[in-house]
Amino acid sequence: MALLSSLRTPGLCGALYYTGTRSISSGTLHIKDSLNFWSGGRVSLKDVKTKSEPVYEPATGRVLCQLQACGAADVDAAVRSASAAFTVWSKLAGMERARVMLEVARLIGKRREEIAEIEVVNNGKSITEARLDVDSARLCIEYFAGQATTLSGQHVQLPGGSFAYTRREPLGVCVGIGAWNYPFQIAAWKSAPAIACGNSMVFKPSPVTPVTAVLLAEIYSQAGAPEGLFSVVQGGQETGSLLCHHPSVAKVSFTGSVPTGKKIMEMASRGVKPVTLELGGKSPLIIFEDTDLENAVRGALMANFLSQGQVCSNGTRVFVQSSILPPFLKEVARRTKAIQIGDPLLDETRMGALVSKPHLEKVLGYVTQAKKEGARVLCGGEPFIPADPKLKDGYYMTPCVLDGCTDDMTCVREEIFGPVMSVLSFDTEDEVLRRANDSALGLAAGVFTKDVKRAHRVIENLQAGSCFINNYNITPVEVPFGGYKASGIGRENGQVTIEFYTQLKTVVVEMGDVDSLF
Repeated sequence: MALLSSLRTPGLCGALYYTGTRSISSGTLHIKDSLNFWSGGRVSLKDVKTKSEPVYEPATGRVLCQLQACGAADVDAAVRSASAAFTVWSKLAGMERARVMLEVARLIGKRREEIAEIEVVNNGKSITEARLDVDSARLCIEYFAGQATTLSGQHVQLPGGSFAYTRREPLGVCVGIGAWNYPFQIAAWKSAPAIACGNSMVFKPSPVTPVTAVLLAEIYSQAGAPEGLFSVVQGGQETGSLLCHHPSVAKVSFTGSVPTGKKIMEMASRGVKPVTLELGGKSPLIIFEDTDLENAVRGALMANFLSQGQVCSNGTRVFVQSSILPPFLKEVARRTKAIQIGDPLLDETRMGALVSKPHLEKVLGYVTQAKKEGARVLCGGEPFIPADPKLKDGYYMTPCVLDGCTDDMTCVREEIFGPVMSVLSFDTEDEVLRRANDSALGLAAGVFTKDVKRAHRVIENLQAGSCFINNYNITPVEVPFGGYKASGIGRENGQVTIEFYTQLKTVVVEMGDVDSLF
């Protein structure tokens, strides 16, 4: 096995160097220079006024670098670069844009292992999952490359030989604001439809995971995109606010928490800017007694423990029909205890580190609160220290299954965003539908049953935007993803996303004389 030096530097993020060693599957990685990117290259900040913040490696707890947020001058420079790129890019035919995007996808595939490994170092998820995230990013860009060639309007015949037609036109400079759970994938999911439609994008990754977005910016540039087409600015809330309020920004797309989404919507409303919001979830997974139990257990594990449970669509309220509750609990606890926790860069690891120490403490606090409220811990819910001494300060915990949960418990009402499964029993279909829909959130939902009629009937009555029958957390880029209620506005992926990154122009053509009333 080759060795990867862990990221550590006394300088700013903008100067990342490897100084330790940890096992990985291939090569030695190097990250250097600035993590901000516009005007065709990495950029050193002009407006250095804010206090720098540390960025950590979740697996070890070590500091990777100090992150300096972009100020007003930097944000303005990035937006101006994106505006210049938009002027060029928006005039290209869909086929011309598609060629560049397909080259982007090819380069992502070529650099798959490198990107995945860097994602692991900065995020903490397993290398197996990180590779799949990179694949999803590549597929998304390939899919929207195809959509770029299909953008079209409508022709309407009017009396007297006159006619009207519509044009789908790009919006301009779009802002993407990413979350820390899928850093590289979200950057692709937001940029691909925007760029396919002829827009440019300024992307701000989470300050917790700032590293891989700049790799995507480099790839767009290497593929032949105009300078500034996909730019990256680093920072937290203040930088995000500067982007949302910038007069040259036409749209904001955000993935993250409900409270932050509301603030972004408010800021965008001052400029009457459209928003796409992919927010939190507290999704129900309903398991009926006629299900294939083995399949249902697999689905419940996939619905709760991907990315250490840090997935907005997770089905964390697992409703199990009372007649099969005992065997379900026995099997799900057995499988959960067998999940291999440890160095996320090793292929055999199935659960890595949570993203930060404060977040780990928050998740563990939810388990403590659940026990106080009467839930029973079947397994897990405790801090975990891997055998490798280099990982002793990492942010690990054992995946947790809670039994005896009720609808009024904190662990059932609030989004935990960690590896904690809350199991609830139910008796009838009507009962479980009422309870499943009793939430302000509506991102996702799932049903396991062999009864096809019941499956479709239940899905029809669930108040959620992304639903699954006999599976969970499957997100092909060809289909839309998004939520109902407080879980968001708009959709990511699928053909419908084109509508969220274009504006419709109607043109009426008179072929005769004006029939005037004056």
